[in-house]
Amino acid sequence: MTQIDLSTAPDSHTLDQDDPENTAKPRLGRKRDHTRDPEILDAALEVLAETGYDGMTIDMVAARAKAGKATLYRRWSSKSELVLDAVACMKSNDRDLTSPPDTGTLRGDLIAMVKSPTIQESERKLKVMAGIVSMIARDPDLATAAREALVEPRAAANRIIFARAVARGEIPAGCDIETLCVIGPAMVSYRTLMLREPVNREFMIRVIDEIILPAAGLPPAAAGA
Repeated sequence: MTQIDLSTAPDSHTLDQDDPENTAKPRLGRKRDHTRDPEILDAALEVLAETGYDGMTIDMVAARAKAGKATLYRRWSSKSELVLDAVACMKSNDRDLTSPPDTGTLRGDLIAMVKSPTIQESERKLKVMAGIVSMIARDPDLATAAREALVEPRAAANRIIFARAVARGEIPAGCDIETLCVIGPAMVSYRTLMLREPVNREFMIRVIDEIILPAAGLPPAAAGA
């Protein structure tokens, strides 16, 4: 029987490396379609606001978005990843949050920010925030995303408004602007989440006149003007 010297015979691994025709080419997977991402993320926020994080499921989001569950899992490997993206992408369409109106007075500026769409959006954000409370303490990334998307835009607008008032000499330069910025949102949060009562224009103006402006050092007469 003829003996074959295997030590000199090229193996398949060597052929694949040296011969371009035999080199295995990577298989291209199907490209992911991201065009529906905004709809899916919005559906996730709706479900989150209704059920909270613990009650939310991928199936619920898929049904709300009218998408296949496999579509969601190809894009987000877990519920926590989906929620993180949804919260991070929750941007406001209100231009007043980036360029607050300048009426010439602190009271005028604050009241100009009280509009029905703004109030409705604030209530929705609060419901989303309530939905993720159980996860915020355990997930620092989610806590950061929530602060940047749900809290910071309004706080940033308020900083601009109070800084203008300081520059005009309307309120003292030593005012604690950071605290003043969160009084309104805190009152809205308590009324919505704890008292389960709606937030309307009348309530917000009362908070401005009776709490925020006096806290900024304005006399009662100026607060109610």
